[in-house]
Amino acid sequence: MTDRLPHEKGFHVSWDQIHRDSRALAWRLDGHGPDGGDWKAVVAITRGGMAPAMIVARELDVRTVDTISVKSYDHQDQAEASVLKMPDAKMMGDGTGILIVDDLVDSGKTLEVVRALYPKAHFATVYAKPAGNSQVDTFITEVSQDTWIFFPWDMAMQYVPPYRGTD
Repeated sequence: MTDRLPHEKGFHVSWDQIHRDSRALAWRLDGHGPDGGDWKAVVAITRGGMAPAMIVARELDVRTVDTISVKSYDHQDQAEASVLKMPDAKMMGDGTGILIVDDLVDSGKTLEVVRALYPKAHFATVYAKPAGNSQVDTFITEVSQDTWIFFPWDMAMQYVPPYRGTD
């Protein structure tokens, strides 16, 4: 069992599952914004946070949606996080009333970079790993650090060998 690669301990997420979990995230966040419970805007961390952010914004009836682009992976290898695109500065301010959404917090490096820019924003992810969950304010499901999450936008339909055995 030790000859498997780390990404082979996979957690496969379907479109239906990401939709259900993103709606659960929205329900958890409902009424917790600083402006009488409402959020001023939803900001998606691209690319993985775009689908969950769209669902959260719809569920919470937030019409202002923007993105922040942070590159922290080179294929499946983590790299130094760098900001490629920032949201509207006037809207963002220090982050007060802003809900920042991503699909996953892994090491926390991406959220650390964004949190330094917007220290008063609320950070929410659908999934969290232990090394990074201190960087997120709200999440739905925690998975082990050595689990690789396969999101539906990263997958194709193909045969996968069983976890144990050969058939």
